[in-house]
Amino acid sequence: MFANPQAVRAHLRGLQNTICSALELADGSARFVEDAVETEKGGLSAPRVLSGGVHIERAGVNFTHSVGDMLPAAATARRPELAGRGFEAISLSLIVHPRNPYAPTTHANFRCFVATKEGEEPVWWFGGGFDLTPYYGFDEDAVHFHKTAKAACDPFGEALYPRLKAACDDYFFLPHRGEPRGIGGVFFDDFRLADWDQSFAFLVAIGTSFVDAYVPILERRKDTEYGERERQFQLVRRGRYVEFNLLYDRGTQYGIQSGRRIEAVMCSMPPKVAWTYGHTPEPNSPESRLYEHFLKPQDWVGMA
Repeated sequence: MFANPQAVRAHLRGLQNTICSALELADGSARFVEDAVETEKGGLSAPRVLSGGVHIERAGVNFTHSVGDMLPAAATARRPELAGRGFEAISLSLIVHPRNPYAPTTHANFRCFVATKEGEEPVWWFGGGFDLTPYYGFDEDAVHFHKTAKAACDPFGEALYPRLKAACDDYFFLPHRGEPRGIGGVFFDDFRLADWDQSFAFLVAIGTSFVDAYVPILERRKDTEYGERERQFQLVRRGRYVEFNLLYDRGTQYGIQSGRRIEAVMCSMPPKVAWTYGHTPEPNSPESRLYEHFLKPQDWVGMA
């Protein structure tokens, strides 16, 4: 089958509804607000933001369908042969920042690029995945998250999950800190399977597994008692999240370079964050366990 970006658009808009409904139910109070704007040539920017919830301090679930005559530099840096092509870029990108420090932050992205040039076959690829960033980790949460990701990958080949997990560990890493952002998940870019249908089916499988991977963890942790110590550690670790997004994240770079609305790009940032000079957790503390155990790549599925 030929590339069908409209099918991707329809699916990701529906997935946006599903994920927003699941997060609203988990929070129990706040609702997403959509700020949709139709763009040139049939495109659509439809960010949705939930703020100030009982359990979710901020969440952004943003749909974008961009149509243009030339790919931005962030998209062609690794694929220079695509410079000058027209394109359609369809994506659903989300971030959830819970209020409770025992509930982890999560990020996900599901996207498709179709690059076109008159007289030539379209060039297309998929990308995305999801990852988890705990502040106070729990083995059972990490195992559940990775087992769900593996179950979504396995029908497409048992070699996929290990490869995409390794790619996630490599990508979500802060070189200047020498540490991972979290416990990873799965990550894929410039991705194709045998044909369009199989590749799109894989994107659908990964996307629809996100709610099952994350929401049960949020439900388990959202009512855990915590104090000022845990809150301050959460804010410091959120600072690492901001550093990654601003310095390394390709999605942030693409959003800025492609002229997307800056509020939609930056709504992934946590509403509150802290930097503490020379922050070092106390030895043998719950905070140090994050560094000693959870911020080291692990075979989480193997722990099950």
